[in-house]
Amino acid sequence: MRLIITTPVAVVADVNDVVHVRAEDETGSFGILEHHDEFLTALSVSVVSWRRADGSEAHCAVRGGLLSVSGGKEVAIATRQAIVSDNLEQLADKVVAELKRSAEQEEAAWTHSARMRLRVLRELSRSAAATDGARPRHPFGGEEP
Repeated sequence: MRLIITTPVAVVADVNDVVHVRAEDETGSFGILEHHDEFLTALSVSVVSWRRADGSEAHCAVRGGLLSVSGGKEVAIATRQAIVSDNLEQLADKVVAELKRSAEQEEAAWTHSARMRLRVLRELSRSAAATDGARPRHPFGGEEP
């Protein structure tokens, strides 16, 4: 089975001799073997592990993403950020925590930005109403009660 892990800027892993893939979505951990049915799921921030035909294992910390199984012979993962390593402990302890922290920071920044845009709209509305000498208008049209 072939496993391909990609980010927006790179192919992080492209392995042809994979016999087993283990990943995690919101429902929990699951495994994929060759001849698996067609499948599509959204991954959690987690570690994806795989075993090669020679018995060796590798792991990849992913910042969420999409996993698809095609034709029972190809597993593709598209993620925003990924780090590959043969050392599971390093990924599980350090890298996954960093990926979660990055995701939380990004969400906090987006929330802050949305709040700032709302404040600007309110101030523009108040300023326009004060200049007109008219009743305050709702930013999306009509008068405020």
